[in-house]
Amino acid sequence: MKKVYILHENREWTQPLLDALTELDVPHEDWHLHEGIVPLDEEPPDGIFYNRMSASSHSRGHRYAPELTEAVLSWLERHDRVVLNGTRALYLEVSKVAQYEALKKHGIPVPQTIAAVGENQLLQAAEKMETPFITKHNRAGKGLGVQRFNSVNSLKETLASGGVDPSIDGVMLLQQYIDAPASTITRCEFINGKFMYAVQVDTSEGFELCPADACQIGDQFCPTDSPETKSRPKFEILPDFQSPLIQKYEAFLKENQITFAGIEQITDAEGRTYTYDVNTNTNYNKDAEAAYGVYGMKEMAKALQSYAGRSAIRS
Repeated sequence: MKKVYILHENREWTQPLLDALTELDVPHEDWHLHEGIVPLDEEPPDGIFYNRMSASSHSRGHRYAPELTEAVLSWLERHDRVVLNGTRALYLEVSKVAQYEALKKHGIPVPQTIAAVGENQLLQAAEKMETPFITKHNRAGKGLGVQRFNSVNSLKETLASGGVDPSIDGVMLLQQYIDAPASTITRCEFINGKFMYAVQVDTSEGFELCPADACQIGDQFCPTDSPETKSRPKFEILPDFQSPLIQKYEAFLKENQITFAGIEQITDAEGRTYTYDVNTNTNYNKDAEAAYGVYGMKEMAKALQSYAGRSAIRS
């Protein structure tokens, strides 16, 4: 069996996967890519490489981790290593604009969105949006930059006061506000490109949607209304979830060479469902999984074990 290498920048998010690989006796090593060297004139080790780089790495002090990961992935792919969630997946992870255009290619509805660079340009774009609308970062994760505005003037005043944090890549998004009456979103999880389960996420207390146990809900702005008394778990797996979007999601993942992912959708008062985020470094919530009896990291480890075994036989 070949060794499995996990490329990442967040030890807390990665530890459950490493534990699952250990439990299965899969040889593995983690590469933390906050800083590093890429020896382009040398051959990389032989093995299975799984990229878990996050678009929100800069929020943890790892500003150039995605750029370093891109260099590593290019090196690995040039040497024909088995790379899961490779350069194409990374490209989509760090750009919501790229995500939306790729999703639309598969007939998957996304919210109306305008990308802008510059505060004056952001205000010009806002003139074309119906109110209310939200802002968000193009390279984001963790709900970064998400604020709701009821008018262009409100956005103008907030910009003037320095109340809109810029996206780390300079690209800000103005997006259609989706009124979700249930104050929930649905996150569909995929292992080896195939649907595993859907988890309902309660957004009534904020829009920090990371299901990992290490995540903490911060002072994020919520683009949904109707705060309500807390009477349901924040994360809850939906038994027998079905959607015509599942087949389209799987086709999207296949075309973009994405092996593991979580895809988030939101449904408005008229029953229209919009897809607004693709997470290629997906995490899972242990409480929700314990209630359901399926464990994403264990399933991911089994998939990696299979890749490692198949590659060893071929060599």
